[in-house]
Amino acid sequence: MILITGSAIAKPDHLSEATRLSLEHVRRSRLEPGCLHHAVHADIENPFKLVLVEKWADMAAVQAHFAVPASREFAKALYKMAVQPPVIELFDAHPAPVG
Repeated sequence: MILITGSAIAKPDHLSEATRLSLEHVRRSRLEPGCLHHAVHADIENPFKLVLVEKWADMAAVQAHFAVPASREFAKALYKMAVQPPVIELFDAHPAPVG
């Protein structure tokens, strides 16, 4: 599976809109094939920082997600509302055995 983490620090006057767009993006992405988990969180230590956590079945699903026009539009909009370029990281992840 592919794990994606991303974060952006919103300009203070854009926090509400960045939060709204992030939640809209999450809800839309959850409906895509291969999306196992998609969420946005507020950083407790920095109230202007939004953190996205995503889990995808495979790289093909990630590539399809990144090709969706609404995903690209979200990234461009978030970039404009951030104090610095947003950060995104992709990881090839495997579940750890439990027990």
